[in-house]
Amino acid sequence: MREAFNNAYYELGGLGERVLGFCDFLLPADKFPLGFKFDCDEPNFPLTGMRFVGLMSMIDPPRAAVPDAVAKCRSAGIKVIMVTGDHPITAKAIAKSVGIISEGNETVEDIALRLNIPVSEVNPREAKAAVVHGSELRELSSDLLDEILRYHTEIVLSTDGAIVAVTGDGVNDSPALKKADIGVAMGIAGSDVSKQAADMILLDDNFASIVTGVEEGRLIFDNLKKSIAYTLTSNIPEISPFLTFILLDIPLPLGTVTILCIDLGTDMVPAISLALEEPEYDVMRKPPVVQW
Repeated sequence: MREAFNNAYYELGGLGERVLGFCDFLLPADKFPLGFKFDCDEPNFPLTGMRFVGLMSMIDPPRAAVPDAVAKCRSAGIKVIMVTGDHPITAKAIAKSVGIISEGNETVEDIALRLNIPVSEVNPREAKAAVVHGSELRELSSDLLDEILRYHTEIVLSTDGAIVAVTGDGVNDSPALKKADIGVAMGIAGSDVSKQAADMILLDDNFASIVTGVEEGRLIFDNLKKSIAYTLTSNIPEISPFLTFILLDIPLPLGTVTILCIDLGTDMVPAISLALEEPEYDVMRKPPVVQW
């Protein structure tokens, strides 16, 4: 039964399905009569000796726009990490299906399976991707955690000097949302606590909207630089006569009011047009700009 259980889990989990186990327990009627109040916080009922009934698998498929959004993030220099409560087998299958673990990249387990050797004999630095179980993460020392983050290219942490954005919708996600540089909560399925802790709220609960926001932010940043550059280059020839008038006492060719009138016609309209310019084709292929 144990072997059948593991085979079923590996097969279904490898398809990206979440596998749930079910069990039952027959309660004696004399100790648990009708109307008995069960307390889940401090259990007043048996939690051991149950009978295993079977497994059931379910799938919560990722939205169709997610793989393309992950690919855009990758081209823009943004690394995507999935944190989930699913079993590592299911998590790895979903990560591969949406491109978080890109094609051709292997985990330590994949390398061991390909070479038909134990996992302990595989050099972790040969694996570009990593799936870390929660129980392992809890027991990792700071040095081991730093090594995982350093040698697996598809993992990044704020201690590496990166800007980290975290998405979440539950109460338990609130500490991470608050700790992250940018906390992103879900507007539909998100709890009130997570929304209060977040810096940004997705009204449609769609990961692809984050990529759209990044693209729009980069467009605004690029257009702002264009507008400032144009304004500065047009102001230099205008301020030069004033400097020569003050320093060398050369008469002004145009009066102040005349130059201001010229500015209204030659500066404002082109600067506004640059601010409304469409994004460049490579706006999402440039590395992130952290500072000016």
